Amino acid sequence: MKIKTTQKQRILEHLQDGRTLTRLNSWKELGILECPARICELKQEGHNIKTERLTVTNRYGEKVSIAKWRL
Repeated sequence: MKIKTTQKQRILEHLQDGRTLTRLNSWKELGILECPARICELKQEGHNIKTERLTVTNRYGEKVSIAKWRL
């Protein structure tokens, strides 16, 4: 039987492995759509998650700002 992990556990394990996370790769890699909400909860629990703002170009050629999280 496979033990289910919570979204917060998956995010924390991902970050503890030294990897970064964005909303897009949280969906692709962890199956978590509302990553910003889980990040907020983890921060409220005392985890020292850093947020970096990046400017990227979307598929329509527009500049948009995204968050990238790391420990």
